[in-house]
Amino acid sequence: MSGCPRLISSSAMAVAGGVTAFSCSLATVHRPPRRRRHTTPRASGAVEIRVCTNRTCACQGGREVLAALEGLAPPGVDVASCGCLGRCGAGPNIAASVSGSAAIFGHVGTAAHAAQLLEHLLGGSGFDAAAGLAALAAREKAEAALEKGDAAEAEAVLTEALEKNICGGLHLMYRSRSKARLSMGNITGALADAEEATKIAPEFPQAHLSRGDALFTMEEYRHAENAYADALDLDPSIRRTKSFRARVEKLREKLVSADTSS
Repeated sequence: MSGCPRLISSSAMAVAGGVTAFSCSLATVHRPPRRRRHTTPRASGAVEIRVCTNRTCACQGGREVLAALEGLAPPGVDVASCGCLGRCGAGPNIAASVSGSAAIFGHVGTAAHAAQLLEHLLGGSGFDAAAGLAALAAREKAEAALEKGDAAEAEAVLTEALEKNICGGLHLMYRSRSKARLSMGNITGALADAEEATKIAPEFPQAHLSRGDALFTMEEYRHAENAYADALDLDPSIRRTKSFRARVEKLREKLVSADTSS
């Protein structure tokens, strides 16, 4: 079927119709090293998905598909970028491993195709493509509302979406609602959402930043400092961002003031 995800390589993985294949193991796929604070053993039935973001696949939408999969994937599905998977021109290409069986899929060029692939890999009971896409659209709508300064609209959209049976991207939705609630002055709700996001995805640095922001607003400066340190430990590159430097500067001022007055 033209434009739909197609299997271009497989190793002992059953796949739906309309596809063709060659052998692959994720152990041979190059991907950038990731610094991790937590070393939780991977379950034998875990799902790994690697999206090629090399030059050709990037031009075909690989980075956009990576972002969509990160927003769609339920807990237990590890999504990351990787280098070239071969078959350049048939991309964006995605390597997937489920319970030791591996395959490479080509032409996964849209969020809809990414959702269809997840539904295929996890089964209908593990992931519903339509529900996942609806949740993704809701989060994008909420983020757009936040950019326009309409935190109340963003909070309402996300709350409605979270009340539905969503299985993926929950950490992103809770983090977005935390931002909206903080903007509205609902500090307790913002902290609760940020903490929920860190529970769902402990290695998601943005959730720790949101937790730090809520704690800072509550004048819990030492706890905010720890939350920001957790985010930095997970992703040292955020040290260079303007937003993180602004957080650190404001925090430093408050800590100096607190030390002086004590």
